[in-house]
This record gives sequence, C-alpha cells and structure tokens, in this order.
Amino acid sequence: MADSISLRDLADQLAAKLNVTKSAAYEALGETFASINATVGKGNKVAIFQFGTFVQKSRAARTGRNPQTGAAIKIAASKSVGFKPSKAAAKAKAKAKPAKKVAKK
Repeated sequence: MADSISLRDLADQLAAKLNVTKSAAYEALGETFASINATVGKGNKVAIFQFGTFVQKSRAARTGRNPQTGAAIKIAASKSVGFKPSKAAAKAKAKAKPAKKVAKK
C-alpha cells in the first residue's frame, strides 16, 4: 500500500511550490477542507475539475447482527461523505499502479 501524507506535509509541499509561509499554506488547506465539509454537509456536491466530486451519501436504517452474540440489532440511518474521482484522476492512479507480476510456469 502507498504511503500516506499528512495535512502538515501537504501544506509544506504547497508552501514550497507557491513560495508562501508554511502556516499560510496550512491555513489555506484547512479553510478549503472546512468549506468542502460545510457545503457537502448542507447536501450539495463539490466538484473539483480534474480531481473529483464530493457528495453526501445516505444510508437507510437497517437490521444488523451483533458478531459476538448473533442477536439482531437496529442500525440507525446515517449520512457520510462520498468521493468519486474524475476520469483524469482515475487515469493518473491507473498509470501510477505497478504492473502485476505474472508467475512463470
């Protein structure tokens, strides 16, 4: 699995690229993500060109099972944030993915 990057590391990269302070880049990223969260939280979608779309997903209430006892439990309806990558982002990911090794016979 690929390494992950923290918000602080992302801000550091952005600061170096744009020649701004690290704190300004960190604040800008924080405001960007807060704005995305607020917009999606209101039920709207956020589409970022050549990156992807954030949408609010709804899950209906359902009956589940307690894995320890097997008893039926009620799971409440919930909402979450979903992300669908753009075609350009999906192509970039496919290019970056290493080829599968083929076993020789």
